[in-house]
Amino acid sequence: MYIQAKEIEKRINGRIIINKMDIAIRQQEILAIIGPNGAGKTTALELLLGLQTADSGKVHYWSDDYKKHLGVQLQSVPFFPGLSAIENLKLFAAFYKQVIATNEALAMLNKCGLRDSAYTEAGKLSGGQQKRLAIAAALAHQPELLVLDEPSAALDPRARQDIHQLIQLLHNEGNTVVFTSHDMDEVQRLAHRIIMVVQGDIVAQGTPEELCREHRVASLEHLYLKLSAKEETA
Repeated sequence: MYIQAKEIEKRINGRIIINKMDIAIRQQEILAIIGPNGAGKTTALELLLGLQTADSGKVHYWSDDYKKHLGVQLQSVPFFPGLSAIENLKLFAAFYKQVIATNEALAMLNKCGLRDSAYTEAGKLSGGQQKRLAIAAALAHQPELLVLDEPSAALDPRARQDIHQLIQLLHNEGNTVVFTSHDMDEVQRLAHRIIMVVQGDIVAQGTPEELCREHRVASLEHLYLKLSAKEETA
């Protein structure tokens, strides 16, 4: 087990954002956290990653220096202007006190499908390329646990497929991957386990097959629509 949270709660201006949530991140899995906008997914992740502090409850980590072994890709990554992809990658590694040689950086960019763009200014990369560079930056210090916030959002089908293949490759190489998504086809394709959050509560968790069978629906999209109806009628 990498991270185990017990009864964590978070309030903002008196409003419950996360409600007594139990959540775990297990080793060598691909975990998808899904739910409507504003449901509490990002806050839950920030509590798990130590970016916010819970008002109550406990979060246990597998290591005292867990942040050194954690890579995070945000939806919007502020690449350094005027620097190439490889220069940005080396700089992100330096933030973790890691020095990576040029050949190592090129190998990492190659893994992320960016070898031919290594010396292109990061700001001039396409949207899909910038997403892959953001993942490469999150991998610069060779973390055990990788957290991706909507890694394929707003990408065309080809770029989205590239991201899916990269996530699968990273998992095959031994990484644990946690990602958020609104694309249920993506979740169906990648996730070993799903946690669905609605109004700060976990309303379902399990494998895609288990959840569809339990809730008697034909697909994850039907499951999402059925369970998110709680928010729409609140």
